[in-house]
Amino acid sequence: MAKIKLEYIWLDGYFPTQNMRSKTKVEEHENFKGTLEEIGNWSFDGSSTRQAEGGSSDCLLVPVAIYPDPERINGYLVMTEVMNADGTPHVSNGRATIDDDNDDFWFGFEQEYFIMDTATQLPLGFPVGGYPAPQGMYYCSVGGKNTHGRDLVEEHADLCIQAGLNFEGINQEVACGQWEFQLFAKGAKLAGDELWIARYLLDRLTEKYGYYIEYHPKPLGKDMDWNGSGMHANFSNSTLRTCGDKEVYAKICEAFRPRVKEHIAVYGEFNDQRLTGKHETASINDFSWGISDRGASIRIPLIAVNKGWKGWLEDRRPASNGDPYKIAAVIVETVKSAKI
Repeated sequence: MAKIKLEYIWLDGYFPTQNMRSKTKVEEHENFKGTLEEIGNWSFDGSSTRQAEGGSSDCLLVPVAIYPDPERINGYLVMTEVMNADGTPHVSNGRATIDDDNDDFWFGFEQEYFIMDTATQLPLGFPVGGYPAPQGMYYCSVGGKNTHGRDLVEEHADLCIQAGLNFEGINQEVACGQWEFQLFAKGAKLAGDELWIARYLLDRLTEKYGYYIEYHPKPLGKDMDWNGSGMHANFSNSTLRTCGDKEVYAKICEAFRPRVKEHIAVYGEFNDQRLTGKHETASINDFSWGISDRGASIRIPLIAVNKGWKGWLEDRRPASNGDPYKIAAVIVETVKSAKI
C-alpha cells in the first residue's frame, strides 16, 4: 500500500469571473494506476466559495479528469465538477452545459496572460513609476532587454507536458511581460479540463517566484496603448474539418451574428476594455468574419482555405479571463444552430 496525494480542483461561485480552489486528499492505494475509477467524490464548504448557504453548505466534487502531479511525489491533479447535494449540476458548473458528448468538437485555446511582480504589482519589465519601451520589440523576442519571465514560462511548459496535457507551444506576446501558451484537445469538455489544469500549474508555480498571473484582459487600463490579453478559441467539428465548401463556412460564421450578446456574456469580464477595434481586435459592438483577418470577430485561417475549405475557425473575441467551459458551450451551441 502507498499513500497518494489527490489535489481536488474546482471553480468557485464568484461571478462573473470564477476562481480556482483546491484541497488535498491523502489516500492509501495498492498499485494505483491514476484513473478516475479508482477515486471517489468529495465535498467542500460551499458557504466559503459563494456556492451555498451556511445552513446547508455541503457541495459535491465529482472528478472528471485526473493527471499526474509533476511537482509531488505520488501526487495527482483531479479536475472536478461542482454538484449540488442532490447530484444535479451547480449553477456555477459551466462544464455541465457543454453539448458535446461524442467529442465531435475540437478546441485549441491560446491563453495570453501577464506575469506580475508581487513587490511592484507591475508586469515584469515595467519600472516603478514609469513605462518600458513601447510594444513592438517584445513579441517572440529573445534576450534580457525585451524578454522577461522566461524561467517561469519554460518551467510551466515542462510541468504541463509531464502532467500529460496536450500542450502545444509558448511565446512571448506583444506587450512587455505578456506571454501565451497553447493547448489542443479533441472534445470540448476535455479542452476545458486541460486548460484549467494548465492554469492551476501556472498559478501554483508563481508562488515560488514571487510573481502572480494577471488574467485581466486589460490590466494596464483601457486607455493604455498596449495590447490586451485574449484567449482565442480555435474550433472545429466534423463538418468544418471535411465539408470542402465555402458556403458552409459562411453559414456557420453567420450563425454567430445574431448571438453576439450571448457570446460576449461568457467571453470574460472587462472584455469591453479589450475589444475596442484597435490592437488586433474587432469592436465589441460589431460582428465580422474574414479570411486571415485578425481584426475580425471570427477569422477563417488561410490554411483552411488552401486545403479546400477543410479545417477550423478562430473566434478572437474571448478574453484571457474567460471560462473555457462556458466559451466552448456557447460555440458548440451556435455551430449546431447553423442552417446547413
